[in-house]
Amino acid sequence: MLRFFSVGAHILSKQPVETTLYSISTNPPERPDRRSGDRYVSLLRVGALQIGDRRELCLIRNISAGGMMIRPYSAIQPGTHVSVELKHGDMVSGVAQWSENGLIGVAFDEAIDVVALLSGTGEGPGPRMPRIELDCTALLRHDGDVHRVRVVNISQGGIRLRVPCYLEENSDVVVSLDGLHAAAGVVKWVDGDYCGIGFNRVFPLHELMRFLQGQQQDERRRAVG
Repeated sequence: MLRFFSVGAHILSKQPVETTLYSISTNPPERPDRRSGDRYVSLLRVGALQIGDRRELCLIRNISAGGMMIRPYSAIQPGTHVSVELKHGDMVSGVAQWSENGLIGVAFDEAIDVVALLSGTGEGPGPRMPRIELDCTALLRHDGDVHRVRVVNISQGGIRLRVPCYLEENSDVVVSLDGLHAAAGVVKWVDGDYCGIGFNRVFPLHELMRFLQGQQQDERRRAVG
């Protein structure tokens, strides 16, 4: 199957590394932005793709509660019904919505539980949780000032934020999100309105999972409301 890769370091790095992105959004992934000519190191999750009687591997570029973007190894036309094994013996089905530059956008027949997908079996040690795309607010404390910021994504080891203020690299900050304990960290990089912060201590998996479950429930309520 399928492997999870720890990408806590990659969320904080500006090196060209492509990793699977997870989101609790109920919307299927949109078409990708056009990229530069940079060559990316691929650390994408592998899935088992079923198309009719044919079974092959694919790379999962991103996945949300409502769908996924995959890179298959054979042509798939929009409208094709496919199934992908995300965990051993656990298949999800959907329909290809678009095809572009070797990537396929799939809308699931039914929304999936992304938080449950990220949960391990609990047997033995496992890798850290990968980064999770979010759309919520947080409070950022820096030099005695408190700013309301937008969360772009989070992992056990760090967070990416959109901030309304200027921050310098290596600045000490504290990030507070509703449902998580305040986390001290260091600004690792700044790019325009965005910054990557590395936590001084890794978030315990059970605490972050509980927070994400709450976020997922809020997202579902917004989707049906």
